[in-house]
Amino acid sequence: MKNKQDSTKTMVLCNEFQFDAAHSLPNYKGKCKNLHGHTYKIRVCVKGHVNEEGFVIDFSELKNIVTKKVLDILDHTYLNDIIKQPTAENTAIWIWVQLKDSLPLHEIWVWETPTSFVIFRGEK
Repeated sequence: MKNKQDSTKTMVLCNEFQFDAAHSLPNYKGKCKNLHGHTYKIRVCVKGHVNEEGFVIDFSELKNIVTKKVLDILDHTYLNDIIKQPTAENTAIWIWVQLKDSLPLHEIWVWETPTSFVIFRGEK
């Protein structure tokens, strides 16, 4: 029997992913101006109501969308060919744009290193 309260519950659901890529920051005055690479970690968070199956979204559906629209494009690439001045900030915005029409996005996290990351919530 369906619990009528479930559909009123709002949840934030997140999944983390990794990809490897190189970039350079030509508008930067430090050593990151030069070509270098990272193992990026991203967290994609969606927000919504729990559906009749008990999900906001199935984790496998989220994984398939992120893989197709982000990871397959960015993994093992030179990010400068895809994103102008590919800082963590600009990469998070790019990921948001790729996913916003397919998912009820809440926020995107992008780590360039294990201790350095940005969070983007779609604000202008």
